Amino acid sequence: MSEELSSSYDPKVFEDKIYKRWLDNGVFSPDDKIELKFSMVAPPPNVTGILHMGHALNFTLQDILVRYKRMKGFNTLWLFGTDHAGIATQTVFEKQLRELGKSKDDFSREEFIEGILELKNKHRKIIVNQVEKLGASYDHLRERFTLDDGLSRAVNKVFIDLYNKGLIYKGEYLVNLDPGSGSVVSDEEVEYKEILGKIYFVKYLLCDGGFIEVATTRPETMFGDVAIAVNPNDERYKSLIGREVIIPIADRKIKIIADDYVDMEFGSGALKITPAHDPNDFEIAKRHNLDKINILNKNAKLNENVPIEYQGLSVNAARSKIEKDLRDKEFLIDVKNHKHQVGHCHRSGEVIEPYLSNQWFVKMKSLAAAALQALIDGKIRFYPRKWENTYKHWLSNIKDWCISRQLVWGHRIPAWYDVQTGEIVVSEFDPSLSENYSGRSFVRDSDVLDTWFSSWLWPFSSLGWPDVTFDLKNYYPTTTLVTAYDIIFFWVARMVMAGLEFMGEVPFRDIYI
Repeated sequence: MSEELSSSYDPKVFEDKIYKRWLDNGVFSPDDKIELKFSMVAPPPNVTGILHMGHALNFTLQDILVRYKRMKGFNTLWLFGTDHAGIATQTVFEKQLRELGKSKDDFSREEFIEGILELKNKHRKIIVNQVEKLGASYDHLRERFTLDDGLSRAVNKVFIDLYNKGLIYKGEYLVNLDPGSGSVVSDEEVEYKEILGKIYFVKYLLCDGGFIEVATTRPETMFGDVAIAVNPNDERYKSLIGREVIIPIADRKIKIIADDYVDMEFGSGALKITPAHDPNDFEIAKRHNLDKINILNKNAKLNENVPIEYQGLSVNAARSKIEKDLRDKEFLIDVKNHKHQVGHCHRSGEVIEPYLSNQWFVKMKSLAAAALQALIDGKIRFYPRKWENTYKHWLSNIKDWCISRQLVWGHRIPAWYDVQTGEIVVSEFDPSLSENYSGRSFVRDSDVLDTWFSSWLWPFSSLGWPDVTFDLKNYYPTTTLVTAYDIIFFWVARMVMAGLEFMGEVPFRDIYI
């Protein structure tokens, strides 16, 4: 007599057995005898913790697609993996260290990485278990991780190739400093929030008598001032152009200059120019050939370029102290409440500090132009179509991509510096091992690459590139991508750029948001 059907369904009794049977019979692996192909890479979740409902929805949608194609007789490959998520994972690990009364400085680089690897392995196990509980029919034999040896080779090759093409360069530019991590972050990682701050009206004494009133929301940066700018059409200040003023407290002379950028209606109409800590001031300084004085260290504390009593203070502490000092010395004319947009790191939540620094960049305009043309030519399609506007907007307004990060966890930049001359040599291995550099000593760049620098290669690096593997030949380009709207600019557009640049064709056609 057959077993009586249970009156209630208990997933614990059935689902693990069924999933194991699927795996044991290899039903999720591609059947290479079938010519019709459907391939898809899953957006790799970060190893920062467990998956949330958004992940569950995304994996379910992908699973529906791949199961449908498999039942329709397609040779299907659904490739899954995890992302090392540089700054996010290191932030989680450092938070755990602080709870134990420790910090990054208590470990060697190798020990620190080993600690994060333990965290990664713990989270990866949980993530894989969660995805399996969803019944996701991805190919377990092809699971990848963005710091795998093969993917690391791909990252190094791309960096070296782009550098040799002149598309990667190092230079001193204004970047976004996240005080929480002590690293720079890209423009796309900055979220702007309206806050109620203050605007300070400060008296700058003219060297030949009198004063000019300057309005600023950041009085602590006056130690980095190199000029006062006024609009050349502002009748109030025409007679002052070319004269000198003394920076309050800093006791240093700077000139009054004329520049069309200055808004005559904002504040007092006189703008202090601090090019090392403001992007608009940076551009004004370039036009007028002005110096750039950096007053912050990488932890957003005031450095040796300020008076000794301010050195080591945080930005907020310095702002409070300078407000008191300006008032005590009768330089502070007025303080008013002021609503304005302030950049915050979308990961740490800290206020971003514009910061002059030597960083590595990718020239994006030519790469973006090709990716935009792919959409125009119909090589890629968004569903719903409205998201094409987001893609177009980002590519049409693109800036060079700052790819260096002051972190330990991630792909270390393959650049080396001659100890004697400072010459930069970009190479996967120590140049001193080569006959061309025999007898010379090199030290490797300590920075790592932005997490997205490995993620943008995912559709082909996960298939074995730069080796010409069976999977790469058979499953690239992939067919479909299912992802979230908030990474269209972080990830989708960059994958299109990388696919066109290194594979000669787009990495997928249909993009479901």
